[in-house]
Order: sequence, then C-alpha cells, then structure tokens
Amino acid sequence: MRIVPDTSVIVDGRITEIVQKKKFKGSKVIVPAAVVSELEYQANRGRESGFNGLEELKNLQKLHKKGEISLTFAGKRPSLEEITLSRGGEIDAMIRDIAKKHNGILVTSDRVQAKVAEAQGLEVIYIKPQVLDYKKLEIMKYFDENTMSVHLKENVVPMAKKGKIGNIKLVKIGSKPLNRSELSKMAREIIEAAKSDLKSFIEIEREGATVVQFREYRISIARPPFSEAYEITAVRPVAKVSLEDYKLPNKLIKRLKDVARGILIAGPPGAGKSTFAQAIAEFYKEEMNSVVKTMESPRDLQVSDEITQYAPLERDMQKTADILLLVRPDFTIYDEMRKTKDFKIFADMRLAGVGMIGVVHATRPIDAIQRVIGRVELGMIPSIIDTTIFIKDGKVETVYDISLTVKVPTGMTEEDLARPVIEVRDFETNELVYEIYTYGEQTVVMDVSKISAPKKAPVRTLAEKEIEREFKKRFPHVDVKVKMESDNRAKVWVNEKYIPQIIGKKGRTIEKIEEKLGISISVEPLVEKKKEKEITVDVNDNHIVLNFGTEDVGKSYDIFVDNEYLFTATVGKRGTIKVRRDIDLAKVIEKAIETNLPITAKPRD
Repeated sequence: MRIVPDTSVIVDGRITEIVQKKKFKGSKVIVPAAVVSELEYQANRGRESGFNGLEELKNLQKLHKKGEISLTFAGKRPSLEEITLSRGGEIDAMIRDIAKKHNGILVTSDRVQAKVAEAQGLEVIYIKPQVLDYKKLEIMKYFDENTMSVHLKENVVPMAKKGKIGNIKLVKIGSKPLNRSELSKMAREIIEAAKSDLKSFIEIEREGATVVQFREYRISIARPPFSEAYEITAVRPVAKVSLEDYKLPNKLIKRLKDVARGILIAGPPGAGKSTFAQAIAEFYKEEMNSVVKTMESPRDLQVSDEITQYAPLERDMQKTADILLLVRPDFTIYDEMRKTKDFKIFADMRLAGVGMIGVVHATRPIDAIQRVIGRVELGMIPSIIDTTIFIKDGKVETVYDISLTVKVPTGMTEEDLARPVIEVRDFETNELVYEIYTYGEQTVVMDVSKISAPKKAPVRTLAEKEIEREFKKRFPHVDVKVKMESDNRAKVWVNEKYIPQIIGKKGRTIEKIEEKLGISISVEPLVEKKKEKEITVDVNDNHIVLNFGTEDVGKSYDIFVDNEYLFTATVGKRGTIKVRRDIDLAKVIEKAIETNLPITAKPRD
C-alpha cells in the first residue's frame, strides 16, 4: 500500500500512529519534497509547526530503519514563490500530483485538501483533528486553584506565581530543572491541542515566538533566536467577579450608567485591569441591556457567550474596527492598548459614537492620560476620554474626571495667558489634581497640588492698609475690606447702605479718593460672612477623613486651616471628605492637627 501524507498530518504528529496500525503495516510512505520544503521554510522562520513536522519525519525514518515501513521522498522541490503562496493552494496541488503519479492514498487532516482530492478522483483518508482533553496536558500539572501563572525555562526549576491579587508570590513548583527536550515536547502538545480545540487559537506565530490562547490560559512559547533559551509562560485569570464585588460608590455607578462613554482602565501589570474590564462588560450587557463586543490580541478576556470577542482581522486591528462600526455595538472593550495605532483606533471609534473602554498599563493614575497625549489632538482628549479608573491590587484606587475649560492655568496670574485647559479632577472629592495645556510648543501636565499659592507683594499689603486708613478717616462709622487687584487697581467692600455715601453725587467723592491715592477703586457690597463649621478629623493608613454629616451629603465646602483657605471639595455619600495622605494637602492638615490649629469649613454658594 502506498501512502502519501500531506503537511497537516505530519505537523500534528498523526502519521506515525497511522502507519503502525495493522491495516497499514509494511506500507510504502511517499513524502512529497514539497512537504519537506514547507516544513523547512516554517522551521527557518522559527515556527513551532515546522519543528514539529521535522520531528515527525525523524520518527518516520526510525520506523523505516526498523523495517516497519518503507520511506521515500518524491517530486521536485518547490520554488520560494510557490512556498510563500502555500495559502493559495500551490503546495497542496503539488502533493496531490505526487499522490496521483504514484497511485497512492492521500492522507490528510485538512478538510479542504480532502474535498479537492476527492473531487479529482483520488483515494483519500481524511483524519479528523484529534480533540485532546486539555486537562491532561503536561503543563496543566503545574496549576492548582491558587496558581496565577506558570514560568518554565530551560535549565531552570519550574516557578509559579501563587496567591490572590495584591498578595502574589513567586515560588518553586519543581525539584529539578527542565531540559529543552521536555519543553519542546510540551510546546508541541500545546500547539496540537490548540489546533484541535474549538475554543482555542494560535493567536501569534513569529520567528522564535508563539502565543496560544488555550481556553482561559494564555500561553507564550519563546525559543532561540528570539530568546537565549527555551521558555514557556502560561497565565490564567485567578478570579471572575462582577461589578458588585468591587463595592463601588453609587456616584460612580451612576456615572458609568449615564455619563461615561470613554473610559480608560489603567494599572500596573497583574493589578486586575482585565478582571475589572470583564466586570464592566458584563455590567453593560446585563444592567443596561447593551450590545457589547471586545477587541483583543490575544483573546483572553473571560466573558459570557453573548459578548463576541474579535481578534485583529488579517493581523490589523483597524480592519476589526471597520467591521465593528458596521456591527454597531453600544460598547466595545479594547484590551491591551499600547501602540499609537491602538489609541488612534480607540479615538476614531469613540468619535463615531461607540462607547469605548480601553485597558492600558500605567504605574500612576495620570500616566494613563499621558499615554494619550501626542497620539491624538490635545483638545480632543476630553471628547474621547471622560473617565479614568486606576486599579491597584485588584481594587479601584483612583477615579479621575476629565473636562475641558478655558482659563488662566493655575500658578499664572496674567489674564491674557488664558487658554484651553484640560482639568483632571478627583471624581470623589471634585478636587482639581492636574491641568494639561500647551505653553509655546510644549504640552504641560501640571500637578496642581504642588503649586504653592502666590505670595502677596509687600507693596500691595502696604497699599491696602493705606486705602483702609483713608476710608476710615473719611467714613469712621463704616467697616471696610480692601484687596489690591493689581498695582493700580483695588476693590473695596462696604455695607451696601453706605455705598451711595462713598460714591458721592455723580461719583465725585470716590473720584477725590482715587486722585489722592493714585489708583482706580471699585466699590462692592459686603456680603454677610458665611457661617463657619468646625469639623472633626480622622486619620487612617491611606486617607485623612473630614467628618461632616449625612445632612451635608452633596454640598460643597471651602476648607480652611487657621482661617487660611486650603481647598474646595464635595461631601461624599457617607458624610465625609477624604484626602489621600500622599499629597501635600494632607501634610498641611496633619501639621494643623499636631499644632492644634482650627480646621473649619464654609459652605459654597
């Protein structure tokens, strides 16, 4: 019996199994030169499938030397052009020609190849892809319920990261180092299983590197020349949670429902960004009855069947975006945004009206926004991103609100320096944290908390006292408050009933004062002083908590230390205002507590 195997049945390692069966014992195996050339081409490009196929040919040679089969090679070596056009069927056609010429039985696990061969009148044995029990894979023995990732490397004892997010440790899970043969066998098993499993995919195959999404496991295989040694890294999600598990404040839930349409989820590697993205995806699907899709490479988010996961179409995520715009989802999760092209695709889809949730790596909350700067027009950022959520140790640590206004940036004083400014505010306290604007050709990201209030020039203090003295001399019964607006302009506040007396008939009285002092004066009614509220303060590991009361929830207050203005914030749902201890404002409050200075609050209009 003459058997002609094609590339598919050699790569998946099934041909040696077949020829050892009683039915095919003593068969003449004719391997087309086109198969050898294709395997050589794949191996030279560092692809695991090429190495797997060459290993299978070695196994056939061993059977040939034992006399169990007769092995020959036939046909001409294909040109480089024919090999590169293998997707178009050039190599498959050459293999069929060899089977026809030698009157052999074509053995294949490629369904299209089998159908074409049958249509040409060839005898065919079609072997369905073998469905392996993924739980029996060699690499699975390294996982237990607490394992987050497994790290296997040539000549190194197997290692694993174990624990829960926020408390993960790297530990040894073996007693002796692995060798290249063991890792190569394991890699081959993974790739074969991925090809036969309908829920698994070979996402990336490059020279020296292969990335497999095997069910919920993301497995990266690296080998020389890409890496100096053979290495396999397998990662799996350690938890699948709902948005309720994060115990988010109602204010943030309401924003996610009603306002947020451009969200960045940021955090360091392993912080739980993808887990939170999965929870948001399920939230939008269930709570808002929305159509949700994902854009991923590789596809490793663990979402329900109703949420379709898209990979780069023809290795291009822009083409995926084009299809999604035709599908018209309500929300799209864009996982692992890194390159400029990713951010531009995100911006394009957001401006097209799709709700977008992007996942980015960042070590600080502001870094997520800084990664967008320079990749899209600065003034468009608030239209693209309105909310950033920073995840650390599996928890929502910081939420920023992003908006655009026109004003003089903090720290500048001249009114003609007004410009468009992106304000980044702490979502919980409404405290201004950063300002982003252009100054000349530079884009400035200013930490507002580090800008100290400008000190009043001594000459202005003297001028205010002189103006107050002049008014007291002319109107001794009138309480006066004075503030210099500039070097030649002042504002004076008095009780409203005395304003006509101070202005005088046709403004003559105030004109005389202005002439004497040599400055312009505007007179304003003195508004009754707002009632101050003294507040108690608690200090914990992460925050300073200003205690108000449930009756003040939602109200805005100016906070003062020893009658000096400090900041403005809104009382949260628990009747408190929280200030993170790692910012300068917290240090001022702590010092006030130590020195027994009064901490008070005044309601804003």
